[in-house]
Amino acid sequence: MENRQLSTFEKYLTLWVGLCIIGGIALGRVAPGIAVTLDSFSVYQISIPIAIALFFMMYPIMVKIDFGEVMKAAKTPKPVALTLFVNWAIKPFTMFAIATFFLGYLFVDFLPGTEILLDGSEVYLYQSYIAGCILLGIAPCTAMVLMWGYLSKGNQGLTLVMVAINSLLMLFLYAPLGGFLLGVAAMPIPWETILLSVAVYVALPLAAGYLTRRWILQYKGKAWFETKFLHYLTPVSIIALLGTLVLLFSFKGDVIVQNPLTILWIAIPLTIQTILIFIITYFLLARHLKLPYEDAAPAGLIGASNHFEVAIATAVILFGLSSGAALATVVGVLIEVPLMLMLVKICLRTQGLFGGEPV
Repeated sequence: MENRQLSTFEKYLTLWVGLCIIGGIALGRVAPGIAVTLDSFSVYQISIPIAIALFFMMYPIMVKIDFGEVMKAAKTPKPVALTLFVNWAIKPFTMFAIATFFLGYLFVDFLPGTEILLDGSEVYLYQSYIAGCILLGIAPCTAMVLMWGYLSKGNQGLTLVMVAINSLLMLFLYAPLGGFLLGVAAMPIPWETILLSVAVYVALPLAAGYLTRRWILQYKGKAWFETKFLHYLTPVSIIALLGTLVLLFSFKGDVIVQNPLTILWIAIPLTIQTILIFIITYFLLARHLKLPYEDAAPAGLIGASNHFEVAIATAVILFGLSSGAALATVVGVLIEVPLMLMLVKICLRTQGLFGGEPV
């Protein structure tokens, strides 16, 4: 039953995503007061409404994880090493190169103007947009990638292990790497945003899922858990995902309408970066390492996605809320969900490249 429902969702994926994007933009334009009010409920750049939607997206996924598989995944070095290598040794530098080429050279004539930063210095807008892209490139996703791994039928235990390690490394590598690429002597670390996002997006649904699974298996049995509980719980993730889309685009509807061409110029290098990293990780390195599909898919999707809350928080701290850097990180939010869903579909259609039977 679960597979049939998921297949139906995937079959009409483009339609649902398109309707949610249009609905979100329309809500932000028709009822801007509602969107502004909801968007104002945030703690350290973590939107409370989106955090609630993400919890209900993650919780059903966490419930399905067999934590015995998590322990096995922790002993599998190749996919974890691949993920870390791509996220910290390749991705930041390709983002720097691609953003600089497109925004600093190819599209520079379409991005005129200057802005005054928080420190009083004046910079060209294209420089600020490049900085925002870099902040996205050095922030590996630690939340929604669990959804992408689930939809691609990847190894969820392995995905959870890789998310945990990336979250830990971000605390140590994010600031020095960002400072090096941005040329900033002392880049601030949004400690509160990183720690709160990990707690809300990963730890809380993980704990709730683990306790729920343990209680049900103990008192109701495995058959009831799989045939009854999961049957009603599975659509919750999908509904929460679509709800997240509506919220994201309603919050940024004005930005889209007021800056359509600027968003387009910024979206092009971000899209190319995402697809390039996915190709490198999934089609090239994962196949070279002879990873099974269940490990290759989440590795590729983790590499392609970004932790936009951390990027936005850092951009606001460094350059200001109305800066071009902050706008660039918002563009990363707007394109990520539709783009990652497209990559999920590519994964599902290319399982045969990794040998074995389709998952």
